[in-house]
Amino acid sequence: MPMINETAGEADANNTFRIIEHEAVIEAILFAAGEPVGLAELARAAELDLSTARALVENLRLKYEQQQRGINIVVVEDAFQMCTNPRYFGHITRAFGSIRRWKLTPAIMETLAIVAYKQPITKAGIEHIRGVNADRAVNRLMEAGLVQECGRLEAPGRPILLATTKDFLKFLGIQKISQLPELEGNLEKLRDEAISEIDKY
Repeated sequence: MPMINETAGEADANNTFRIIEHEAVIEAILFAAGEPVGLAELARAAELDLSTARALVENLRLKYEQQQRGINIVVVEDAFQMCTNPRYFGHITRAFGSIRRWKLTPAIMETLAIVAYKQPITKAGIEHIRGVNADRAVNRLMEAGLVQECGRLEAPGRPILLATTKDFLKFLGIQKISQLPELEGNLEKLRDEAISEIDKY
């Protein structure tokens, strides 16, 4: 029996169905993960090549954004995460009661700004710039998941080095640290400049 060729319409319909199915697979993976999923991991799980996986997840991200859906897909470095749309935070709190939100005081924001622009940096380095003890601010930032240990300085006592986290990038809505505005001036000006820049977000 001779093979029957697909009509152009049937081919388009099949292609559309495959795209929808692949997008659904990506949605399921991101929803189940609950944390950022790297592009390579996402492509492997969805059985797609990297460029196709990136195009599909970016298409999904734009759909959510344009349709003002309750879910967003945020980009964190070269990873993707499904999050609730902050526009609907008030509705979420009405449904589930108070949700813990970290209060970032000026002192904590100041410390966060210094870590963001000078990372990796030790606590002593932060205190040198701020001129005050940084124990409480650093602890609060680590509890909030915005700052983490990233190794030790090769120096006497091997002090802990601190850096920002992927949650910090989501906090500012940027994909990578290099997207922070550039600062000019010496260390003495860093505190005020960094606070001013991060406060814009």
